[in-house]
Amino acid sequence: MTVPAGAMPGEVFSRERQNEIARLVTEHGRVRVRDMATRFDVSTVTIRKDLAALEGEGRLKRTHGGAMPPDRDRPEPAFDLRERLQPEEKARIGSAAAALVNDGDSIVMDASSTGLAVARRIRQRDGWTQLTVITNGLRIATELAGTQGITVLMTGGRVRWEAMSVVGHLGDGLFDRINVQTAFVGAAGFTLDAGLSDATEEEAQIKRTMVAAARRVIAIVDHTKWQRLAFATFCRTDEIDAVLTDDQAPADMVEALRARGIDVTLLPPEPIG
Repeated sequence: MTVPAGAMPGEVFSRERQNEIARLVTEHGRVRVRDMATRFDVSTVTIRKDLAALEGEGRLKRTHGGAMPPDRDRPEPAFDLRERLQPEEKARIGSAAAALVNDGDSIVMDASSTGLAVARRIRQRDGWTQLTVITNGLRIATELAGTQGITVLMTGGRVRWEAMSVVGHLGDGLFDRINVQTAFVGAAGFTLDAGLSDATEEEAQIKRTMVAAARRVIAIVDHTKWQRLAFATFCRTDEIDAVLTDDQAPADMVEALRARGIDVTLLPPEPIG
């Protein structure tokens, strides 16, 4: 196995073990710490650390002596928590996505934490004279507000504090009056069969509107969202034009997407030194 540039072998092996644990939880409904320690030939302390990391990502729920699938009806993680997960991967994705934006474009971005990473890199670029950004993300709008040459439009609706977003049908008419070149959309889950999915129907509804309005749809999803199915699908796989992700995305799914003509960009860590 090839170790990604900038990553220690132990980190790679740990991630592979965690992905396998998450798969076993989904497949069997429950796993035990001692069983996993035996299966992977590691200590129970190591397995408990794996379960804690996976619970932080929302991929399972820890129980006494093991873990089970996350509650379907539990509240979604707050935006501040999601923003702290995979910060390096999101920064890489944000940089690559911002590089695809041209002055004069009208783009739409959802309220995802990866979308915020894109907004930050857009703000850092100089030379904007006429860029229009449409978003339902309060944090994204705040990030870009006041930046010279950038006009920020927000959809109308109800504010959801969990996602720092605006949702609802009040913003639907906006997309009937403007042309959108590109939609940059994050997701809570991404599978071949279901496409991109989100934790709530309200978030999925506004994202469907964004996808339908754009000429090009670019998924901005780090590897932890791959092969996960969230509550509501908002974009089918065949509606996606390109995917920006980090280099830990599952190789088999990457190959399957490319076979369908979808451009997948794997972003490795920045070289050190």
